[in-house]
Amino acid sequence: MKIRYFDHAATTPVREEVIKEVMPYFGMEYGNASVMYSLGRNARKAMNKARERVAEALNAHSNEIYFTSCGSESDNLAIKGFVYANKDRGNHIITTKIEHHAVLDSCKTLEKQGFNVTYLGVDEYGRISLEELVNAINTKTILISIMFANNEIGTIEPIEQIGKIAKEKNIVFHTDAVQAIGNELIDVKKLNIDMLSLSGHKFYAPKGVGALYVKNGINFSKLQDGGAQENGKRAGTENVAEIVGLGKAIELIYNEYNSYNEKLKKLRDYYIDRVTNEIKGAKVNGDMVNRLPGNANISFKGVNGTKLLFELDKYGICASAGSACSTGNAEPSHVLTAIGLDKDLIEGTLRISFGNENTIEDVDFLMDVLKEIINK
Repeated sequence: MKIRYFDHAATTPVREEVIKEVMPYFGMEYGNASVMYSLGRNARKAMNKARERVAEALNAHSNEIYFTSCGSESDNLAIKGFVYANKDRGNHIITTKIEHHAVLDSCKTLEKQGFNVTYLGVDEYGRISLEELVNAINTKTILISIMFANNEIGTIEPIEQIGKIAKEKNIVFHTDAVQAIGNELIDVKKLNIDMLSLSGHKFYAPKGVGALYVKNGINFSKLQDGGAQENGKRAGTENVAEIVGLGKAIELIYNEYNSYNEKLKKLRDYYIDRVTNEIKGAKVNGDMVNRLPGNANISFKGVNGTKLLFELDKYGICASAGSACSTGNAEPSHVLTAIGLDKDLIEGTLRISFGNENTIEDVDFLMDVLKEIINK
C-alpha cells in the first residue's frame, strides 16, 4: 500500500542530499568537536559550516547561533535562560494562549517561581491584537515570547510589528519559529527579533537537532551543567552529524524557497477549495491570508477526529488531528479553544500539512477517501 504523507507540520522526511552530507559523520569522521587533533578539527569545521548556514538563512552572525537538541529545548533555553539572567530588571513576561507547550509550560514553571506572565488572547483567526500587547506592557516587562506561526492552524502573527513594539519599549523579543523556517523569509535584523527557536526535523533535517538564535549582547543563563560547549551555554558533546544535516537542510530549503512555497500554496488551496465545496459543513480554521503555505486545518461537524485518523490510516494516509506533540492528550486543543471553536468542531478537526513529495493526485486520493468516510 502506498503511503501518502500529509503531516509535515509534525515532521518531515530527511532529504537525500542531507543524508549524503551527514553519512561521513556516522562513519570515519567520528571525531569529537571539542578535541584538538585532526578528527576533532574536522568535526569542528563541519559544525562551523552548519552554523554559518543557519546564520545566513536568518541574516544573523554565526556566533549568535547555538545548537540544541530540538525546538522545545531552544524555547526553554531562550525563555528560562533569559529571565534567570535578567530577573534583576523585572519579572514580567508576555506570551499568548496559543503557543507551543514548550513555551506555555516554561511560563507556567516560571510563574511557580515568582514570575508574572500575561497570556494574550487571539481573534477567531488566531492573530493577536497589537493594542492588547501594548496595553499588557508594564515597567517590569522583560520578555515578549510570541510564535512566528502556529503549528495547528498555520496562522502567522504580525512579527514585524511585534518586534518594532518590543524595540521601542526596550523589551527582548523571542519567537518560536519552528513552523516558519523554510515557509517564511526571516531576517532577524529587519524584524527586530532578539531570540529565535528552530527545529531541524520540520524542514527535512534529522530529528534530534535544533538551534537557538540569540542576538549578540543579550545575556542568558545556561540550563545544564557540564562542559563548555556552545560558548558555555549548552553543556554536552555536540551531535555533529545531525548539526551538519540541519545546516545542509536549511541551505536547501531557502535556495528553493520560491518554488517550494508556490507548490505548497497550490496544493493547500486546491485541497481547501475541494473540501469546502464538496463536504457540507466543513470549516477552515486560521487566517486565510496570513497563513503558512502548506497548512490546512479544517473542522467537520459531527465527525470524531481520532476515528477519522484511524480510518485514513487504513488507506495509507498520514494526517493529524492537531499538534503531534499533544497526541494522547484527552484535553481539547488549546489553540482551537482560544479561537472560540465549538467543542463538536474541535473534536472533528483534521490538520493536513503539505510537503515536497505531495502531488495533486495525492490530494485527489485524499478527497475520495475523506468523502467516503465522512459520508458513511
